[in-house]
Order: sequence, then structure tokens, then C-alpha cells
Amino acid sequence: MTRTSLRRWLWVHKWSSLVCTLFLLVICVTGLPLVFSDEINDWLYDGLPYSNVAPGTANASLDRIAESARKLYPGETVLSVFVDDDEPKAIVFMAPSLEAYTANRKTGHAIRLDSRTAEPLKQYKPVNQADLTFMGTMLRLHKDLFADLPGELFMAGMAVLFVIALVSGGIVYGPFMRKLEFGAIRRDRARAKWLDYHNMVGVIVLAWMLVVGVTGIINELTTPMFALWQHSEVQAMLNRYKGQETLAELELSSPQSAFDAAAKAVPNMNPMSIIYPGSPIGTPTHYIVWMRGDEALTSRLRNAVLVDAKTGRLEGQVKMPWYLLALQVSRPLHFGDYGGMPLKILWALLDVATIIVLATGIYLWLRRGRQVRIHVTRGLGPTAAVGEPAE
Repeated sequence: MTRTSLRRWLWVHKWSSLVCTLFLLVICVTGLPLVFSDEINDWLYDGLPYSNVAPGTANASLDRIAESARKLYPGETVLSVFVDDDEPKAIVFMAPSLEAYTANRKTGHAIRLDSRTAEPLKQYKPVNQADLTFMGTMLRLHKDLFADLPGELFMAGMAVLFVIALVSGGIVYGPFMRKLEFGAIRRDRARAKWLDYHNMVGVIVLAWMLVVGVTGIINELTTPMFALWQHSEVQAMLNRYKGQETLAELELSSPQSAFDAAAKAVPNMNPMSIIYPGSPIGTPTHYIVWMRGDEALTSRLRNAVLVDAKTGRLEGQVKMPWYLLALQVSRPLHFGDYGGMPLKILWALLDVATIIVLATGIYLWLRRGRQVRIHVTRGLGPTAAVGEPAE
């Protein structure tokens, strides 16, 4: 590598790092509790406990679960029902009416029930009335800095700069290490010592940071990705039913029958949620049953099945496009929530290592010395540390 090219890569690494570092510190600090979000939410959960039933008790039917929610809110409309595979939990989403929810989606609210007994466990306030929880605060800071879509796009830009900083840092690291053994720490000068720590920890977790950075970019684009899908393939599907009247509640067939029909039609996938007719993301006359893979490697893949809500007849499938499949696969890689507690602990340790890299990078910038001197000779590499002040 020539002196000119090395200087260019060093310039790219320095400025891409400086621009995004403070925002990445926010992402890493908030990411630590998000890795353990399930455990923290269970710890902070203030609803009723699950019912004490015999092991292996089957889930109650969706009809019974939805009816239990309606008893709590007579006259309101059921929008969807989600049934968890990991714990005996069902979530029913409701709204005062379809019209109110279409006009303002923040009017929707949720009820948590025991999926085996259909007994209500906790009622959640509508989004526009709910108090912000600790985990909700961490997620908003991590995702969009409380700035909604502009914040998501801004954080996606910071993630792009992070990936550029990682790639350029790896390129700069190669010639720098020709004169040093891997893991060597020069303790005679404070700045050189912290530079060596920065480089060593950075190269150890480089591959993980690249994975988290790339998947972070994809996750920050969730809103525009789904908007693109809804305005293209989903809208094309909805246009076929445009102008039809939304089925009244008394006209609906059993949602459990729709669940069963979808499970029979799509092998190797399990039904996870059902969207009722009239929803802004559904059709006026169909249940939309969302399916997910039944194995560890396919559990993040999704497929939508349309069931006629009046007759219970299977109507077809709507497969997710490649970019949404990429999004679904990227989420567990980003948060490390697919391998149990050992993987979560590993993700947390790698997150802490990334914080060390960012913090030492800030220290090196604040303690930068006089004009940087880098001597590069072909085959020998730099005679001074990259970014180290001249003697």
C-alpha cells in the first residue's frame, strides 16, 4: 500500500468514525438491555400470573380468546390476535371502531391473556395514552431517537458510516500491524497503549460489528420497506376487493377454523397471528393468517394466507418479497435473541467490547498530538503507529 492510499484510508476511517461515534454509543448502550428485553419485560411485568394448569394443556380456541377480550370492551372491534409459541400468551388488539383506528392507529390497544384458559392477564392503554416504559424508552432511543421515520433514516445513515469506518479501519490495520505482533501493547506511552487496545479489541470483534452494522441498516429501513410492500404487492391484492363492504361481526366464520385451514394449507409453517376483515392492512372480507417456519432456521420467515372470513374457504397466499425476508432474517442476527441465554450473554459481551472500541476512539481523538507522521516503505509498513503523534 502506498503512502497516499494509506493516508486516504486513514482519512476515511477517522472522519466516518468521528461523525457516527456518539450516536453509536447511544445505540450500544441502549442495545445492552434490548438483548435481554424478554427477561427485563418479564421482571417488570405487573399483570396477573399465568394460570396454574396441567402441563401440556392445549391452547383455547381463538374464538374463545377473542370473546374473552370483547367482554372487557363491549362494542369495540377486534383487529387481530397473536398467539405466542414460546410462552402461553395471547395478545388481542382492539380499537373503538375500524373507522377510528383507520383515522388514527394510536387509538388501538391490547389485552394480554393466558392462551390456555383465555383469562385476561393485563390490559394495555392505547398508544396515545400509554406511559413510556423503560424498555420502550430504550427501543425508541436505539431505533429513532424519538424522531420517528426521520430518526430511523438518520440512524440508518449512522450505521452506514459505521460500516465504512469498520472496513477502512480493517484496511488501515493491515500495514500498521506489520511491525507489531498481534496483541502487543506498547505501555511506554499512554496514547500508544490506548491505540493498541483500540486496534486489538476492534480487530477481534470486527466481524461481529460488521454483521450488527449491516443488519442495523436493514432494520432501520423497516418502515419504508413495509410501505413499499404495502403500496405494491399488498395494494395489488387489496385492489381486487376494492369497493366491497366490510363483513359485519355476525357474518364472520370462526377465526380458529381459519387458523386450522392455514396450517393445513402451508406445511412446515405454524400460524402465529390472524388479522380480521376491515383492518387497514387487510381486506374487507378475509382473515389474513400470518405463518412462520416451525424450525429454528426458518422461524423468522413469514407467509400470509388469505381465508374467506364468511365461508372459511382458503383463498390463496401472499409471500413476502426478498427484502422483507432479509429484514426478518436480520433481526435475530442484530439482537442475538435466537439462541437462548448463552447467545444473549455473548452478544452483550461483544456489545461491551464495541463500547470499548468507540470510547478508546474518542479518547485517541481528544488526545491527538501534533501533526501525524506516517512513514511507509514498501514491504515494511509504517514506522509510527497510525494516528500516533510525531516524536
